[in-house]
Amino acid sequence: MKPATQDRNATAPSRMTVPEPTLQPVIQVQGLYKHYGQVVAVRGVDLQVYPGEIFGLIGPDGAGKTTTFQILAGVMQATAGTVLVRDRSPRDARLEIGYLTQQFSLYLDLSIDENLAYIAGLRQVPDRLFVQRRSHYLELMGLAKFGGRLAGQLSGGMKQKLALCCALIAQPQVLLLDEPTTGVDPVSRREFWDILATLSQEGSTIIVATPYLDEAERCHRIALMYDGQIQQTGTLAQLRTELGWQRLEVRSNEIAQAEQVLGTMVGDPTTGVQDVQTFGDRLDVLVNDAQTSTPQLQSLLNQRQIQFTLQPAELTLENVFVTRLRQQGSDPPFIPFPRSRNQYARTDHSALTVPVQQSAIIARNLRKVFGSFPSVKDVDLEIGYGEIYGLLGANGAGKTTTIKMLCGLLTPTAGEVVLAGARSNLRSAALRKRIGYMSQKFTLYDDLSVLQNLEFYCGVYSVPPSLRRRKIDWVLETCGLAGQENMLTGRLPGGWKQRVAFGASVMHEPEILFLDEPTSGVDPLARRQFWRLIEDFARQGTAVLVTTHYLEEAEHCHRMGFMVAGEVVAQGSPSQIKAEQPGQLVEVVVDQAQPAYDLLKQHFEPWQISLFGDRLHLVLNNPEQELAQVQSQLQSSNSELRSVRNLPFSLEDAFIGIVQRASTR
Repeated sequence: MKPATQDRNATAPSRMTVPEPTLQPVIQVQGLYKHYGQVVAVRGVDLQVYPGEIFGLIGPDGAGKTTTFQILAGVMQATAGTVLVRDRSPRDARLEIGYLTQQFSLYLDLSIDENLAYIAGLRQVPDRLFVQRRSHYLELMGLAKFGGRLAGQLSGGMKQKLALCCALIAQPQVLLLDEPTTGVDPVSRREFWDILATLSQEGSTIIVATPYLDEAERCHRIALMYDGQIQQTGTLAQLRTELGWQRLEVRSNEIAQAEQVLGTMVGDPTTGVQDVQTFGDRLDVLVNDAQTSTPQLQSLLNQRQIQFTLQPAELTLENVFVTRLRQQGSDPPFIPFPRSRNQYARTDHSALTVPVQQSAIIARNLRKVFGSFPSVKDVDLEIGYGEIYGLLGANGAGKTTTIKMLCGLLTPTAGEVVLAGARSNLRSAALRKRIGYMSQKFTLYDDLSVLQNLEFYCGVYSVPPSLRRRKIDWVLETCGLAGQENMLTGRLPGGWKQRVAFGASVMHEPEILFLDEPTSGVDPLARRQFWRLIEDFARQGTAVLVTTHYLEEAEHCHRMGFMVAGEVVAQGSPSQIKAEQPGQLVEVVVDQAQPAYDLLKQHFEPWQISLFGDRLHLVLNNPEQELAQVQSQLQSSNSELRSVRNLPFSLEDAFIGIVQRASTR
């Protein structure tokens, strides 16, 4: 075995090894068109997917991904073109296709076990195999204890997990997954992609759409789709190379000022800056040549007396995706909110430690028990005006229940809530007008138009008639729906609905804003627009409490708390939480990642090891000693250890470690 190299800044190879194409693809698409009346949803798509391949179909909301999935699944007929799945039409191949739709399509009045048994019967799964697979997938998804619970009583994330189990129960040869992990927490997402890697090695052919571009990097090949067409296809390495740029990562406590300074350099030939993209507490600066641009950008930031760190890094799929969309003119504009008042604005926006008299939300020993089940256990929180606080946790951790108690929708079993200075009568109409709430589930009315929904919420929140048109126009412009306001809301894609729901929740300029997974299912460009708006409200003094499963966007929060089984087990700033993680995160590249993962996970706790394509991430307490053991174990299984490098903890790494360690206490 070759000796492992240890290089903290080594350039990593491609995420996964592409299966060698055979002469006969499993899925063949040529000249695919789909018309809805005068609207062309898919235009001239050509596609080939090979046996054992995980193929990612990535695009913004409304790009045509779901229409393509429905045609591949045999649910919808194409207007024109040729579509073959295993040499047959999709309709004739349906028993060999597993299809997970965006919308939860199972039966809410059946239990988890009944849903699984029903699907297994439809897919002609033998009883013996059904029992084995049911046990395996429910255990893997964390649903083994809830087999008798009605699907309608599950949280949004648990419903997605059940849908995944149902799609996998027949172990189909072709698996079509349309945003399968939307609303699913990071721990479960990693587990799910481990399942996909195993199925791929066993020969299943998988097409997956996802708004989580970090997990899309685990696909063998990726197609970028927008405006009904596939614009670019390749491996992650090919897409990075074709972009032709390099990435510099800038981190600073003065990120807004750094963004403003570097943003003025875009297109400047002297610095070579081509784009600046914001990611929470960092900027990705895309340049022609990192070596040439680095000293110039350092000098520029130093002149402005901005404290920063700058280092080269690999291009990500999100860098490529965002750049291509911007080149197509798809970047949504940032339109400042039309304010009529500003009495809660703060001049100090750090808001990391807020005195009690400035606190917008206070919870003391907050507790909620449903029957004999304690959903929330003695939670303490304090959130100030102008502060963005992230409440993070796995599905079922108690986040939504906590939010409902804090905003007066649920009465606590015990404890105290202070909301905007009020200690009682939290359901009063006067107090509610000072609060904005966007729930996890879409709360607008599908059978009303977008305009009718916005007019309704203007009335509910008592927006003065003289200001309503201005506020509604702002929502329509921000959502990109100007001129389409009479469209029925139910016809909007999920991501567009989320944008309208956010606009409806802030038109009355709330002092306190509760956002429960506001960007779930929203494409990356729209997510950034969301966060620019959220930060704008915070700068004007609004207190924001937000939940999210996109851990990278959680970097925007000033502080955060991690919930596990109803308890807040960690609180602090993103940097503080990452710095407090025990051990060292190490990336190990091996020639056979899946067998190596299967071997090593027998020797590590679940939170210490994860699979990322052709590499493993390990959290080691004693790196030198444990790496020697890893090398020995891999050698005994004839696996080649190609490289090792230390990595900083990401917020997702921290989340998974904290949640899984707390769950095993």
